[in-house]
Amino acid sequence: MEAKGTEGKKPYLVVILIQVIYAGMVLFMKAAFNGGMNTFIFVFYRQAAATIIITPLAVFFEWKSAPPMTFLTFIKMFFLSFFGIALSLDICGVALDYTSATLVAATTNSLPVITFILAVLLSMEVLRLRTAPGIAKVIGMLFCIAGVVNLAFVKGPHFKIPLHLNLFGHHDIQQHHVGSSRTWVKGCFLMLLSNTLWGFWLVVQGQVTKNYPPKLLFTAFQCLFSSVQTFAIAIALERDLSQWKLGWNLRLLAVAYCGFVVSGVTYYLQTWVIEKKGPVFLSMSTPLSLIITMFFSAIFLGEIISMGSLLGGLLLVGGLYWVLWAKSREEQINKRSSDVVEVQKDGSELKEIVTTNSSPALFGVA
Repeated sequence: MEAKGTEGKKPYLVVILIQVIYAGMVLFMKAAFNGGMNTFIFVFYRQAAATIIITPLAVFFEWKSAPPMTFLTFIKMFFLSFFGIALSLDICGVALDYTSATLVAATTNSLPVITFILAVLLSMEVLRLRTAPGIAKVIGMLFCIAGVVNLAFVKGPHFKIPLHLNLFGHHDIQQHHVGSSRTWVKGCFLMLLSNTLWGFWLVVQGQVTKNYPPKLLFTAFQCLFSSVQTFAIAIALERDLSQWKLGWNLRLLAVAYCGFVVSGVTYYLQTWVIEKKGPVFLSMSTPLSLIITMFFSAIFLGEIISMGSLLGGLLLVGGLYWVLWAKSREEQINKRSSDVVEVQKDGSELKEIVTTNSSPALFGVA
């Protein structure tokens, strides 16, 4: 019984770990971009690092037992990597360079709503507008839309922690971007586009893994494909060789963390959680990343948090948990309906057994 309880807690512990890792990713990326690193080159390096670390493990553990990959699965995986990883990460990098770590973490809370909408469009989820859970989901969507609009267009008073460590410096670049309203709005909507592509990746990969279940190999192939794709994008947009150099500095640390820990470890963990609990469950844990990122970006990066970011984040989290409540309520209703059907089925079977066993006796008396 205890082992079963521990097994049931594993998905929850794993999603918490995933969000902690993602908070660290945003901080390292922002620090590297503030230091002048090209966003497209950074994304290529992190995917290449992930490929280097995950491929040997995948070959060692799963290559011999893996089923053959069909050409159709190969094509699906390639385009899934392109839209869900390569484009999503490149757009996210530009958005982060334009805005702040807090905004990127906050807008990520729109991911569950985006994931749900895509799941509905792909007939993986159902939206019943005449039920309380269905209405709650719509309210959650409206809250998330209001949160994104608030993040993009509302500034308000600014807050800054007086005693911050400012480990990485580079305030001037970050302040320049935050100070430009046009750049800030553009970055906010770019982040929304990045989340849409990410939501697409979360929803569709569940279907692809049914045809190719080895999780390590699946992760390795996605890292390899996205490495090639992000390299093509980076080399087309940045020809200055000096931008491609990595030294023993923050750039290398950021690439190593995002490549080995995020792209390598987290992609595998996400695939595992999606297999166990589904894509919507994974996306429900995103507010934790916002809380961690908000405090640590203020402490370690010296970022200024605006009232608009706080209110927008609250609206997004509120919308998220409206959807979460609706999902939980639907599961309870479905479980009750399933239990009723099971009881009726068991009753019918029992009645049939009693009737069958009683018939010979009746005929005998006659």
